[in-house]
Amino acid sequence: MAAADTTPQTTLSARRVRLARFGLLATAFAVSACGLVYELALITLGAYLVGNTAKQASIVLAIMVFAMGLGALAAKPLRRWPALSFAAVELALALLGGFSVMLLYAAFAWTNLYSLPLVAVAAAIGLLIGAEIPLLMELLQRIREQAAGAAVADLNAADYLGGLIGGLAFPFILLPFFGQIQGALLVGAVNAVAGVLLVFLLFRDDLSKMAKQLLALVAALAALLLVAAFVYTDKFETDARQALYAAPIVYTEDTQYQQIVMTESASPFGDQDLRLYLNGDLQFSSVDEYRYHEALVHPAMNGSRKNVLVLGGGDGLAVREILRYPDVETVTLVDLDGAVTDLARNFDDLVELNEDSLDDPRVTVVNEDAFTWLRQQTGQWDAIIVDMPDPDATETAKLYSTEFYGLAGDHLSEHGRMVVQGGSPYFAPKTYWTISATLQAADYDPTPYWVSVPSFGDWGYLIVQADGQAPDLGLDTSVGPFQSLTPELLEAAQVFPPDRAEMDMPPSTLMHPVILELVESEWQNY
Repeated sequence: MAAADTTPQTTLSARRVRLARFGLLATAFAVSACGLVYELALITLGAYLVGNTAKQASIVLAIMVFAMGLGALAAKPLRRWPALSFAAVELALALLGGFSVMLLYAAFAWTNLYSLPLVAVAAAIGLLIGAEIPLLMELLQRIREQAAGAAVADLNAADYLGGLIGGLAFPFILLPFFGQIQGALLVGAVNAVAGVLLVFLLFRDDLSKMAKQLLALVAALAALLLVAAFVYTDKFETDARQALYAAPIVYTEDTQYQQIVMTESASPFGDQDLRLYLNGDLQFSSVDEYRYHEALVHPAMNGSRKNVLVLGGGDGLAVREILRYPDVETVTLVDLDGAVTDLARNFDDLVELNEDSLDDPRVTVVNEDAFTWLRQQTGQWDAIIVDMPDPDATETAKLYSTEFYGLAGDHLSEHGRMVVQGGSPYFAPKTYWTISATLQAADYDPTPYWVSVPSFGDWGYLIVQADGQAPDLGLDTSVGPFQSLTPELLEAAQVFPPDRAEMDMPPSTLMHPVILELVESEWQNY
């Protein structure tokens, strides 16, 4: 009779142990996913705000991994109170990680600081993440003692699987559907719920009555702060962005690739000044963009031009200039971000500026990475217009490499020309002449020239042709008159003053993107 009473109790106890272990490992899975999202959020924010993705990733990961080691050591004294300590760590991590993007964006927008707060936030998050595993290990052993190796294997399996899910959730769910700020806040809420639920459901007997009440109060306060911030996000983003721009913002969007901002204000000349910014970098001002785009497009169109390829230039302004030539039969525009080309098709003021160029029947728009897309093509074009954003991030630096120029040149027709926007030879001469050296390394002899674009400053271009010889610059005035270009001006544009003469620079390659560091150092001074 006694044996019959004992067996069900033993079975129930074993079931409870299995459920408790499952709950703890599920919590380890959840908090690991949250931790990786915080890392990715800091890296992505840095890429948006200051560029140079490789440097941002290195700084964040190095600091966080180092701090995780310190956090693991700091958790050793807390093993005396593992349940309460774990709950406190998770609530602190939920608040710090959840608010991390908002705090850093505010520092960047209102104080012109970023690097120091980034280091502090990454270190603090790393310390808290590092304390998780030792505390979870202690709690796991309290459920059922097992060999250290087996316990570590169980926790690591849950931890790494959580990292996989967090790493996939950030770019495919959180970033596109919630954005950086709300995504981080949402993950902070998950972090808090996972930690508090584990303690209250499995280890509440380890807490005193006062500890339970205090923990519940702090959890409720954390939830209130996260929810309030989530609701307030739109207002905060609007205010923070406006602090970064002198003119009123009329459009803004965070895509998986970049932050898009458009401003509009009255210019000193009485007309409206519409400006497009990508990740804070000015792409054009409607007051003088014709100077930039005429100089970019028309020298390359002085020759064969039946089929034209535009790489970048999703605003449609370069395409507008190309379509002035009636003998152009096809224009293919390749721009990574569909949000930019959609803006060029649907934002009324921009549509008016680009003369609805992207909806011309001769134009085909492709939203893909230009490097990858070119590798898949077999066709040739008579003119290639390379109108890429400045190479201040890893993603764009590859589009200023010897490999990319060689690949693009393989798609030029026999008498084709390719022009590249090269930045400012005045404010960033090393960058400009590095692009020239990079084209030379791809077996071209580029012809450099520059024009004045008041919103940008002095701006430079480099043009090459399929046979590798230095092309002569000229204009087909039959589609004129141009607003800024004349044959005489174009001839003078090839003259560089002694203080901006050609510099001996190394080429930029995929494996050694020297242009990335040059852009960052030179434009910071500007």
